[in-house]
Amino acid sequence: MELGELPTIQADPLQLRQLFQNLIGNALKYHRPDVPPVVKVTAIRQDHGWTLTVDDNGIGFDEKTRKRYSEFQRLHGRGEYEGSGIGLSVCKKIVERHGGTITAHGRPGEGAMF
Repeated sequence: MELGELPTIQADPLQLRQLFQNLIGNALKYHRPDVPPVVKVTAIRQDHGWTLTVDDNGIGFDEKTRKRYSEFQRLHGRGEYEGSGIGLSVCKKIVERHGGTITAHGRPGEGAMF
């Protein structure tokens, strides 16, 4: 884990914990075999507020499937990875409840950034 300096923000602490647990948990779950996972959490001050990112070096995804990720739909079959597939949907709801937006970017075989 690499953790940048993060801001203090007004938010529901339980929901933020859930948000980061889901995003970091996914980064660890979708790691590449035989490659130690690296997860970076950073924040950048923007005119409109803060942009927080969770970036990993996992399996990534093709930008062609980005629409499904943007709609936060499950991409992998249930037999490939454990889980219910609702974690990203929960993340989207939490971010929107706090007045933000969430996007996903992928690089096949290199990682993903949310």
